Amino acid sequence: MATKSRNGSAKKTYSYLGPVGTFTELALAQVPEAKGANWHPVANVQEAIDNVLSGHSARAVIPIENSIEGGVSATLDALAASEGIRIFGEYLVPVTFNLVARPGVSIKDVLTVATHPVAYAQTHKWLSANLSGHSYLPATSTAAAAAGLLHADSVANAAVAASTITDHYALKVLAKNIGEYKNAQTRFIQIGLAGKAPAATGRDKTSVIIEMPTDRPGTLLEMLEQFAVRGVNLSRIESRPIGDRLGRYRFNIDAQGHIDDAAIAEALKGLHRFSPKVQYLGSYPRADKEKSVHEGNNSDAQFGDADKWFKSLNR
Repeated sequence: MATKSRNGSAKKTYSYLGPVGTFTELALAQVPEAKGANWHPVANVQEAIDNVLSGHSARAVIPIENSIEGGVSATLDALAASEGIRIFGEYLVPVTFNLVARPGVSIKDVLTVATHPVAYAQTHKWLSANLSGHSYLPATSTAAAAAGLLHADSVANAAVAASTITDHYALKVLAKNIGEYKNAQTRFIQIGLAGKAPAATGRDKTSVIIEMPTDRPGTLLEMLEQFAVRGVNLSRIESRPIGDRLGRYRFNIDAQGHIDDAAIAEALKGLHRFSPKVQYLGSYPRADKEKSVHEGNNSDAQFGDADKWFKSLNR
C-alpha cells in the first residue's frame, strides 16, 4: 500500500515484526528502499505476510534464521502456507543484548528480569552469575519487555533488550553485551508479492520449499542429487513437519546461485520432475556478499557449450 506524503509523492508501507526497538526494525533499516517509507509494526509473522498478500504493505521484513537457535519455525511454516510470496533480499543483524532499567534503578535492585524466551536463553548464564536469585518474566519481544518497564504496574524492574532500545525509550543501561554468544546473528528476509527476481549479481541465493514425493529409501538423496550433480552448494537445509500425519516433512533449502544461472535453473527443473510440490521463494542478493560459484563443469558458459553441441547432433 502507498500513502501520500505532504508533497504529494507516494510512500510505500513496509511491515515488520514489532514493536519499535526490535531486531527486525534494525534489519528494516538496512533496506535502502525503505528509507522515507511508512514503517508498520505488526504483532507476528503471519500478520506481516497477510499485509503483503492483502496489499496493505508493499513489502515486509521478517526473521527467518538465527545462528544459535536455527530456523524460525513460525516463519518457515507461514511461508509454506502462503502462495504468491517472494523473497527479494536478506539482511544480517548482530544480536547484542543489554540489561536495561528505569532511571534510578541500580543493578543491585533487580529482582525480576523480563525478556523474550530466546533472549533469556542466550543471556541466562550472565544473569545467573550476576543476578543470583532473580525471577524471569517472559515477554512477546525484547522491545515489549523494555517498554513494559515504564508502566506503573510493571512487575519487572529490568529487561534484556537490543543495544539500541535506549534510542526509543527513556531507560538506562545496567550492563552491556551480556549474551553468551558474542558473534550471534539473526538473518531477516524482505518479502513481497510474487514478481521478477532482482537481477543476478554473481553473489546470490535461491530459496525453495520441497515436499517429499514418497516415503521410501533414497528419496532424500535423490532430492539432494538435483543440486549436487550440477555443482550447486546448499547453505541451508531444514525440515519441518507437513502436519497431515506423522513422518511427513517438507524441506526448506537455500542454494547458492540465481534462477538465471543455468545450474540453478536445471536444478529447479529436476526438482519439479522429482516432487509434486516445489515452492520457489525467490532469488536475491546474498547478505554476506560472497560469490556463488557452481563447482565442476557447471558454469553458464559450459552449459551453453553443451547445449550447442547437443543441438548439432541431429542436423
